[in-house]
Amino acid sequence: MVTSEEVARLAGVSRTTVSRVLSGSGRISEEVRQRVLEAAASLGYEPNVVAQSMVRQRSRTIALGLFHVEEGLSFSRLGETKHYFYLDVLKHIEEEAANAGYDLLQPSRPLGRTPESYVRALQTRQVAGAVMLALSSTDPRIPALVQARIPTVFIDAVGQGPGATYVKGDHVSGARQVTEHLLALGHKRMAFFVGPSSNMFGMERLFGAQQALASAGHSLDPGLVRQSGWNMQQAYEAAAQLLSERRDFTAIIAGSDLMAIGILRALRERGLHVPEDVSLSGFDDLELASYTDPGLTTVRQDRVAMGRGAIQLLLRLIQGEQHLAPLILPTQLIARQSMGPAPSV
Repeated sequence: MVTSEEVARLAGVSRTTVSRVLSGSGRISEEVRQRVLEAAASLGYEPNVVAQSMVRQRSRTIALGLFHVEEGLSFSRLGETKHYFYLDVLKHIEEEAANAGYDLLQPSRPLGRTPESYVRALQTRQVAGAVMLALSSTDPRIPALVQARIPTVFIDAVGQGPGATYVKGDHVSGARQVTEHLLALGHKRMAFFVGPSSNMFGMERLFGAQQALASAGHSLDPGLVRQSGWNMQQAYEAAAQLLSERRDFTAIIAGSDLMAIGILRALRERGLHVPEDVSLSGFDDLELASYTDPGLTTVRQDRVAMGRGAIQLLLRLIQGEQHLAPLILPTQLIARQSMGPAPSV
């Protein structure tokens, strides 16, 4: 069996340096870190993470929390369309954690009776930290984790403290970009489909659209703002309701690509063509967006940077850094065929 001493000899460093590199602790130059990792890989060295954990009294495990507390945390919920966006995010969380020598833990009964019991369960397991994905703003686990000072990074949820920070896209900028694009095409009356009122990022997107309209001298018609769930069916139903009430708009901005797909169906069933009659946009830039007919204009969020960035921030918290600034990722307008010049209404 290959030993750490052999890795140290091949890399030309001490065993202590090998230990520091493989544990992710200490200040190690990037050149030395790469040399140690390459030596370990070439020799097929696998550190005894159990023994390391016993010495540190902390496991090489990162707890993973998923979605809203009222939904439960089963991985089976990833099959729900509203969660498609997070599949790639989870992929890159897992890859980045594995590269750093950590395993992910998703507790089978994580909630208990109180958020405090959730925290105690993580402490009992001696997790190194936690990544919490897409929690609602009212989820009681957010303040519980912040107060417990378990190193935690929230993704698409906001929690901050000495040992906690968050990662999210720049929703305001993304919505502003797509609204400005529609204004440049001559659209003045736009309908907006946002998520539930408890979701702050849906509200941020609406705010970005309002900013763009106000800068162009236009106001937002409250009657053209519709709330729905994030999935296709709920957006389809909300669009059908709007279309039964009024059609004095030339464009629809949806809060997600999947919502836009549901809206597209509602428009077609009523004989409306996209973009000739109504322009349509989504948000997220899922792979599906490039396969709709017509191709869906949308706002891209960087799912790779979101997943990897969350783990990188968490590793810094685990190593003792505090009060880290949140990671706000830029968004980018992706223009496709679902937008066109405004027709006369």
